Amino acid sequence: MSTPRASFASKRLAALAVMASVAVPAFAGNGYMTHGFGQKSKGMGGVAAALAEDSLGAANNPASLAWVGTRLDIGAEWLSGARHAERSGAGIATLNGRIDSGRKHFLVPEIGYSQVISPDLSVGVSAYGNGGMNTSHHQGNFNCGAGPANIVCGNGKLGLDIIQLIVAPTMAYKLTPEHAVGAALLLGYQRFKAEGLEAFDNAPGFPPFTSSAGNVTNRGNDSTTGAGLRVGWQGRLSDAITLGASYSSKVYMGKLKKYKGLLAEGGSFDIPANYSMGVAFKPTPHWTLAADYMRIEYSKVASVGNPSTATAPLGADNGPGFGWRDVKVVKLGTSWSMDETLTLRAGFNRGSKAIDPKDVTFNILAPALAQNHYTAGLTYATGKDSEWTGALMIAPRQSMTGPSLFNAVLGPGAGGNETLSLRMFSVGVAWARKY
Repeated sequence: MSTPRASFASKRLAALAVMASVAVPAFAGNGYMTHGFGQKSKGMGGVAAALAEDSLGAANNPASLAWVGTRLDIGAEWLSGARHAERSGAGIATLNGRIDSGRKHFLVPEIGYSQVISPDLSVGVSAYGNGGMNTSHHQGNFNCGAGPANIVCGNGKLGLDIIQLIVAPTMAYKLTPEHAVGAALLLGYQRFKAEGLEAFDNAPGFPPFTSSAGNVTNRGNDSTTGAGLRVGWQGRLSDAITLGASYSSKVYMGKLKKYKGLLAEGGSFDIPANYSMGVAFKPTPHWTLAADYMRIEYSKVASVGNPSTATAPLGADNGPGFGWRDVKVVKLGTSWSMDETLTLRAGFNRGSKAIDPKDVTFNILAPALAQNHYTAGLTYATGKDSEWTGALMIAPRQSMTGPSLFNAVLGPGAGGNETLSLRMFSVGVAWARKY
């Protein structure tokens, strides 16, 4: 028989799950994952492994739910990214030119709720956009020999539209007053669309590129669901030092069958495994310093990690991908509680390069170039039970130049070099209610 507290918690969790069912587009940060989850974490460079700041912390380390109490967090982030691609030095002059992505602004909501069931047990749910590679390049003034074309010799607009949503029911348990463990079931949804890639669909005059003609481009939206698991631990070694670690398995997604001729393994697009560890240090009760190390295993997802220069056809198990390497991320953050109402934050997040110059052509669709992220934020308490949090992130322009894949298709020097460029900016706000 359920207790009133448990019944209350189940109703709240059900309501949050319904709210979380709205799919959200996201944008590249550390590869295609955001630099942090929850506006408090985002304001500190994404650090979270050893912190327990809000119910969105379960998206980083589910054990943190043991310390945050009963609360609701609702937020949204406005992301702006300027991306362009340019080809120069091509032996075929009509292949030279520049394009800019028409999609520059994204709104990404986030929701989290935690409920204390007993002094040792807490449950909750969080929902967040896990990543995306949304681009929409105009056609431009290119000609590949058969009339007007886009930069990769397809027709019309060129781009990818990827939406990924994770809903994470979470449980945390205190083994002792100082140590907690947690687990979150990762329920994934993704939607995918590609357009403007006709030249890779066994087009006349080109070599056969795909293992499944007609399933490469312009098939409209396709969607899949899947599941994975995240586990974590947090330990308070003293009043000043807290350690934390978490591991997320790959989220195994169903295959995008409409695009089985484009994505490796017949349309597979799993969400990569990742792990993080961190430390938080409080030199004084009002001042916190924190650092995280994170690794995201993109190379183990074939459609993302396979090299774009692979000789197998598109869609094959060992077919071309985006050529992404594993991304290693260092996150540094600090916060200062000015008084009971105001807390200030700052942080820095640096990720290793996801791609190499040899893979620039495929990554016109997904320019994961951002490395340095500078962040700031604050929380203002409007009462003992409510607060507002804001966060700012700036990722300066990053560029990469490499040889075009058209050199291999049309002959040495025919495709010249391609340059990708990306800069990002975000502003987020969240409201929290404590119960």
